[in-house]
Amino acid sequence: MDSENLLPRDGEAYLFPQVFSPEESQQLFQSLYQNVIWRQEEIILFGRKVMQPRLTAWCADSDKHLRYSGITMIPDPWSKELILIKSRVESVARQSFNGVLLNLYRDGRDSMGWHQDNEVELGRRPCIASVSFGAHRSFHFKHRSTQDLKVKLELEDGSLLLMQGDCQDHWLHCLPKRLRIDRPRINLTFRKLL
Repeated sequence: MDSENLLPRDGEAYLFPQVFSPEESQQLFQSLYQNVIWRQEEIILFGRKVMQPRLTAWCADSDKHLRYSGITMIPDPWSKELILIKSRVESVARQSFNGVLLNLYRDGRDSMGWHQDNEVELGRRPCIASVSFGAHRSFHFKHRSTQDLKVKLELEDGSLLLMQGDCQDHWLHCLPKRLRIDRPRINLTFRKLL
């Protein structure tokens, strides 16, 4: 890998800026924004039902259902744009993936709270490959047992963030609200379900 580990211990996170050129990023953003069937799902959070603060879609091999926070997502088929993105991501990550969770953050009011990608279907020590198109957003990590151990970074248009090794066991991550951001962002998190 041509990137340094951003986490000081207990896991790995690598940021690759401009895996997609500005022209590719703009074209892929527009295609995904217009052609994906975006949904707002109701999830269970701390024992109560709430609407997710973003829109989502799940594309995967036909037998790969995604389950989290009380919902089960049935896969939509791979589009030609997603196959192109997946191929590029797999060449950088040196991993194969069979599903992608698509997230549309409509503006800075949409967010994702502290969580881990630790669903049983991902197996032990999963690799999550996160691609960003559109508005730049802050992304935060915090260590589960050492609360003052934190890492903050900017996810730029066309970038790829790889989280792997023990990252999901020891670190939480989030995308906080940023009320000054009025542009949308599309985030694709590629994963391999067992």
